Amino acid sequence: MPAYFVARSVFAVTALTSTLCLSGCQQTIADAPYLAAFSEPEILRAEDAGAPPGARPGSCWGRDVTPAVVETVSEQIMVQPPEVLADGTVLSPGIFRTETQQRILKERRELWFESPCEEIWTEEFTASLQRALKVRGHYYGPVTGTRDGRTRAAIRRYQNTGGLDSAILSMESARRLGLVAVPRDTV
Repeated sequence: MPAYFVARSVFAVTALTSTLCLSGCQQTIADAPYLAAFSEPEILRAEDAGAPPGARPGSCWGRDVTPAVVETVSEQIMVQPPEVLADGTVLSPGIFRTETQQRILKERRELWFESPCEEIWTEEFTASLQRALKVRGHYYGPVTGTRDGRTRAAIRRYQNTGGLDSAILSMESARRLGLVAVPRDTV
């Protein structure tokens, strides 16, 4: 067998193997799991332990916890200055100690918000939510009617524009999306 044929065959097999390996590494944003969506806290009923104080009976609540932002600052403080002669000769170097302090730049924040209860989360409701989020450019997957990681990630992206960083759908967001009726003011 000629050497150029063997070399060409080896090159073709190597190129094919590389292409297959690399194609398995490429994911679109719709396929990549949104890890924070899997660690979301549960929706709590007003009657449950741990629900917000003063919650209306029969209502459901979600919670968004933003951790504190802490800065660690280290400073060198001179304990004893150096002894230096007029000609610049150092007789004894300065002595320093390091002080480290932590400062809270932003306090921890816990925000409770009302959320649709489990009985509202039907397959039709979830499909309507997925369609509403898809039209607004936040949901990238197929409309399945299941509350999966893609749906939670899309909820988080939609609500994040309003300042709520949670994959639990807030009642306010559900109303803005047209999924839950807006209560009328009684006169």
